[in-house]
Amino acid sequence: MLKLTAKDMLQLKLIDGIIKEPLGGAHTDVKWMANEIKKVILATTQELKVISAEQRIEERIAKFSSMGVVKE
Repeated sequence: MLKLTAKDMLQLKLIDGIIKEPLGGAHTDVKWMANEIKKVILATTQELKVISAEQRIEERIAKFSSMGVVKE
């Protein structure tokens, strides 16, 4: 009902992505999970490097400004 799952939050554009976890949850293989997080951070950083600071700021403002707005 609350739409708090990762898939719901992604669909609602409240989050940028979902990092996969090992079977049983992140706590079952902390080293593997840390490596996955590192990969996502490095890839995202590379994507952001090609966008100007001004554009990143504008996109961030637009993203947060649209949160909670109901479109019918």
